[in-house]
Amino acid sequence: MADEAGPDPTPVHRYRTELRWSGSTGAGYEAYERAHDLIAPPAGTGLALSSDPAFRGDPSRLNPEQLLVAAASSCQLLSFLAVAARARLDVVGYVDEATAEMPEDDPPMRIVRIELRPRIELADTDRPRPSADRLAHLAEVAHRECFIANSLRTDVTVHPTFTWR
Repeated sequence: MADEAGPDPTPVHRYRTELRWSGSTGAGYEAYERAHDLIAPPAGTGLALSSDPAFRGDPSRLNPEQLLVAAASSCQLLSFLAVAARARLDVVGYVDEATAEMPEDDPPMRIVRIELRPRIELADTDRPRPSADRLAHLAEVAHRECFIANSLRTDVTVHPTFTWR
C-alpha cells in the first residue's frame, strides 16, 4: 500500500567514501604501511592518504587530521559565498590558512581547536561598502550555517579579514 502522506518533504543528504589499504601488521607497529587511498564517488579524483608523520606516516600524503581541518575550511568558504551572494556582496577572492591543535598530553587525543583565518577580497562596486560590523555579521552567519562546524565537538573559530579590490 502506498504511503498516503506522500513523499518525505525533508531530504536526507547521504555521502559515501571508499577507502582501500593493503599490507600486513604482522611485523608490529613500526613496520606496517600507513599509506592508503580514498575515493568518494561520483568524484573521479581520489586522495592518497597516510597518517601524520608523527605516527610513522608518509609526509607527502594528506592525513586525516588535515582532512578534518580542510573540511571545516572548505565548508566555511562555501557557506560564506552563499551568505555573501544572498546579501548581494561580490566576493572575488578567498584564501584561508586554517590551523588545528591536537595536544598529546590530554587523553584521549583529539583535535581540540580549529582556527580559520580567511582573507576575503570583495569587489569595489558603485554600491556603498558594508560596515565592518555587517561583514563580521555575515561571516558569523556563514559559520552558523557551516554543516561541518555544526557537526564537530571541537571549537571552530573564524577570524576573517576583508579587503577591497
